[in-house]
Amino acid sequence: MAVTDKIYVKNHRQLASQLDASFPKGAFHGATLDVLFQGDLSQLNEATQDRVLDFAKDFLDCGCDTNPYCGHPERKFIRYLLDLRAQGLDPESIVDVMTDDYMLYAYPGDIYSFLDDAVRTLEAVEELADVDGQPDAADLASTRKRELTR
Repeated sequence: MAVTDKIYVKNHRQLASQLDASFPKGAFHGATLDVLFQGDLSQLNEATQDRVLDFAKDFLDCGCDTNPYCGHPERKFIRYLLDLRAQGLDPESIVDVMTDDYMLYAYPGDIYSFLDDAVRTLEAVEELADVDGQPDAADLASTRKRELTR
């Protein structure tokens, strides 16, 4: 299961009530993306509206014909999580930041598992690049792994 399947909208019931719309708690579920991408957000208070619009701008903005179902929002969010970790944040702090930034939350254990999987994947990439005679790719994987394990 992808980490984006474990990212949830904070105050989901309150938002659904304010928007008079039914959508799942999962931030990257299709119906949730529809509400955020195409819905009328004017019923939300200004602070909430700003966070929802920031989420839409930062993760749902691409030129694909199938947007927001093209996979780019999930990939952008994964990059966001990895960047937060590379800045030295632990899983609990990552959850705090994404809640402050976008009104999203996750369980710190799910973020920890995601980061652990990312490190294991980078280790495999590093080893495969070494075996395949691609030192630049191996060095890049090693650098990224060090950023995640600080």
